Amino acid sequence: MKLIGPFSQIITLAGIALKGAVKDEQLEIINNAGILTENGKILQTGNFEDLKKEFPNAHLEEIEGKNVLIPGFVDSHTHICFGGKRSRDFAMRLNGKTYLEIAESGGGIWSTVTNTRKETQENLYKSTFENAQKLLENGITTIEIKSGYGLSIEDELKMLRAINQVKNNSKAEIVPTFLGAHMKPRDFDGSNSEYLELLVNEVFPILKEENLTNRIDIFTEQSAFSVEDSRIYLQKAKENGFEITIHADQFTPGGSHLAAEFGALSADHLEFSGENEIKVLSQSDVVATALPGASIGLGMQYTPARKLLDAGASLSIASDWNPGSAPMGDLLTQASILATFEKLSMAEVLSGITFRAAKALGFTDRGSLEIGKLADFVSFPTDDFRDIIYYQGQLKPNGVWKKGTRIS
Repeated sequence: MKLIGPFSQIITLAGIALKGAVKDEQLEIINNAGILTENGKILQTGNFEDLKKEFPNAHLEEIEGKNVLIPGFVDSHTHICFGGKRSRDFAMRLNGKTYLEIAESGGGIWSTVTNTRKETQENLYKSTFENAQKLLENGITTIEIKSGYGLSIEDELKMLRAINQVKNNSKAEIVPTFLGAHMKPRDFDGSNSEYLELLVNEVFPILKEENLTNRIDIFTEQSAFSVEDSRIYLQKAKENGFEITIHADQFTPGGSHLAAEFGALSADHLEFSGENEIKVLSQSDVVATALPGASIGLGMQYTPARKLLDAGASLSIASDWNPGSAPMGDLLTQASILATFEKLSMAEVLSGITFRAAKALGFTDRGSLEIGKLADFVSFPTDDFRDIIYYQGQLKPNGVWKKGTRIS
C-alpha cells in the first residue's frame, strides 16, 4: 500500500457521464490531496493529512512543491509506426497543391508505404518505441497504434509484430489496431472489394493465431473504401470476433452511419459530419473521436465537437499522430486548440482525453481517479488545474505513474 502526495489539487473526473456536455462545475476537486494505491489500483483519494492518519503503515511517496494530479491521458488514435517523413508534402500543401496533386507527384500515403516497406521490423520497433516514449513523457499512459502503411500481407504483419514488440517493452499500455484497409495498394492487381476479401481470408486468421490485435479499422471514404465495400468487410470482422473502429466522415459523410450500424467502439475524424450524422452518433454508444491534429495539418474544419456534445454524444480527442496530415503528435496542444475553436469546457477536454478516450478503446478501468480503477495518473507543476489547458500543451508533466509506479 502506497500513499502519494500531497498535491495542491487532485481532479478525479469521478461521476461524469460518458456522454454529453460537461460543465467545469461538475469536476470533483480535492485540495491538499493524496492518493492511496495498492497492486496497481486506486484504493482511495482524499485529504493528504487525513489519509496519512487513517493509513499510518502505508509507504509514503512524498511530493514536493505545487502540483496538480489528473488521470493519465489516453490517445485512442495514432499512426506512430511508419518509415520516412512527409515534410515535402506539407510544403507543397502550403503552396496550394491538392491532395491528388501531391499523390501524383510521389507524395501522400503511398510515399509512407514505400518507406515503411523498406524498414526492417527491428527498425520499425525502435522508431515506434521512441514515439511511444515521447507520448508517455507527455502523460499518455495508454496508446493506440495502427498498422496501415504496409499494405501488403507481409508488411502489414511486419508492422503489427513491431507494434507488439513495443507493447511488450513499453511502460505505456499499447493497443495495436489492424488498418490494412487504409487504401487499396497501388501494386494490388484487383478491385477494392477483392483486396478487402484478401485481408479477411489471409490476414484475419494470422491476427488471431499470433494474437496480434483484436481491433480492425477501415478508412471509409470516396478516396479509399466505399460504404458498401466497408459494410461487407466490417461484417466479416464482426463475424470473426474483432472489435471495430472506423475512419469516418473525414471528407464526405457515410462512415459514421456504418459505425452506428455495426456498434463500432468509435468513429474517428468526423470533420464532415452533418446534423444527420451527429444525431445518429448521439443516439448510439459509438464514441465520436475528434482528431484536431489532422484539421491543423490539412488546414480544414474541425470535428463539430460542440454540436456532438450538445446532442448527447460521447466525445474523445486523439492526436492522429502520423507522418502526413498530423505530424505534431502533441495531444494536449491539439485538444487545447480544439477547445478554443469549438468552445469546449476544460471539463470536456479533460474527459475527452481520459475516460471517454478509454471507452473508445473498450476500456472502463481507467481515465478517472476512482476506487478500483487503474492507478494511471499524471502531475503538472501548478496549483490550478486550469493552467493545463490554458498553456495549450506548453505546461509539461513533471510526473507520470502507470499502475501506481512512477515511470517519468
